Amino acid sequence: MPRISGVNISEKKCLFIALTEIYGIGISRSVQICKAVALDTHIKVSALSEEQVQSIRDYITANFTVDTDLRKLVRNNIKRLTAIQCYRGIRHKQKLPLRGQRTHTNAKTCKRVSG
Repeated sequence: MPRISGVNISEKKCLFIALTEIYGIGISRSVQICKAVALDTHIKVSALSEEQVQSIRDYITANFTVDTDLRKLVRNNIKRLTAIQCYRGIRHKQKLPLRGQRTHTNAKTCKRVSG
């Protein structure tokens, strides 16, 4: 199993699907990575050589914030919002929807968990 950005990638899947197992990489980014490294998107991960895996690793670390660093960044942003007591920070603290969603008839589970 190749290890990229601290995540073991399953060998049975196609490359562009397997790259989405890394936190912070979706399908569009995985296709972008495959094009930049000049690899076919539908090649199996087991068919990759060590040099190709290393080139994928190098491209991801050079161009994207992924996995642990991205999780820390998101967590610090939420802490900052709650510390300055802005609307989004208050909604995060109350565990309610914070992007203007309706809570009168929807978000019952959010309201039940926090209340």
